Amino acid sequence: MRKPVNEILAEAVKVLREGGIILYPTDTIWGIGCDATNPEAVAKVYEIKKRSDSKSLVLLADSLDMVGKYVKEIPDIAIQLVEVNDKPMTLIYPGAFAGKKPAEGEKAVADRHYLAWNTVAEDGTVGIRVPLMDFCRNLCYKLGRPVVSTSANISGEPSPQEFSDIPEEIVKAVDYVVEPYLEKESTGSASQILKVGLRGEIEIIRS
Repeated sequence: MRKPVNEILAEAVKVLREGGIILYPTDTIWGIGCDATNPEAVAKVYEIKKRSDSKSLVLLADSLDMVGKYVKEIPDIAIQLVEVNDKPMTLIYPGAFAGKKPAEGEKAVADRHYLAWNTVAEDGTVGIRVPLMDFCRNLCYKLGRPVVSTSANISGEPSPQEFSDIPEEIVKAVDYVVEPYLEKESTGSASQILKVGLRGEIEIIRS
């Protein structure tokens, strides 16, 4: 018997709040996710993917209002793009509000008002998508902050288009697996990525 979506959301949000890792379908492909303000949880995601933390991560937010809490300014062009967008689109924003990287030997501290330092690129930019999928938007809304969304594969391996493509070691490594039936809303392909500037500049990173 399928779990109702509200029950799945409640369980997933509980895991995220406790610093856990979830495996979930997005509007694109299956993702590994965690609370994007929790640097220790983010570090676990990198570990699961066997990926260097020198690479930034894509985040999901429920709305531009949420995005605005974590970047210094939303460029006007970004607002226009999100308003007319009809397919998955990740925007790279300048000026992310990020927590400080801890010194060696120090423990990373989570602060819900700042993105985890290890989600943000070295130039201070961050990639965020407002997903075209109710489940993902509701997940972010109920958590109250952005959620990491990185493809559910070992770094360098093909990205999973559906649940059956996900390596068993990843399924076993996470703390919660969202019901696979929800993948029906996924496109099965990665989003386009655009880098936006405060003066209206647009750079196509992935079309």
